[in-house]
Amino acid sequence: MIDTRTAPYAAFVMRLALGIMFMAHGLTKVFVFTPAGTAGFFESIGFPGFLAYPVMAFEVIGGLMLVLGVYSRWVAALAVVQLFVAATVHFGNGWSFTNANGGWEYPIYLSVTALVVALLGDGVFAAKASNKA
Repeated sequence: MIDTRTAPYAAFVMRLALGIMFMAHGLTKVFVFTPAGTAGFFESIGFPGFLAYPVMAFEVIGGLMLVLGVYSRWVAALAVVQLFVAATVHFGNGWSFTNANGGWEYPIYLSVTALVVALLGDGVFAAKASNKA
C-alpha cells in the first residue's frame, strides 16, 4: 500500500534530487568541460558534436524545471530517453561506474529515477503541476 499522506513528499524529494543532479551535470559541462570541450567529447564517442549543446541546455533548464516543479512529468519523461542514450556509451564498460570509462549502472539508475518521477508526478511544492499527463 502507498501511504497517501507521505507519497507527495516522496515524489517531491525524488523530483528535487533528479533536478539537482541534472543541473550539476549540465553546469559541469558548461563551466568545467566547456561547451566546446563537451562537443569534442561527444564526437570522440561517436555522437555529433552539435548534440552537446541541446544536451547541456536540457540538463540545466530541465534540471531547474524539475527543482521548481514545472511540467515535471514531461521533463522527466524526456530525461528517461536522454539518460538511456547516455548509458549506451557505457554498455561495453561493464556494470560498475568505477570501471575504465565508467560502467552503465549509474546512468541506468538515473533513467529509472526519471521514470519514477514521470509516473509519480510532481509531488508537493510544484510551481506548475503536470500531474494530469
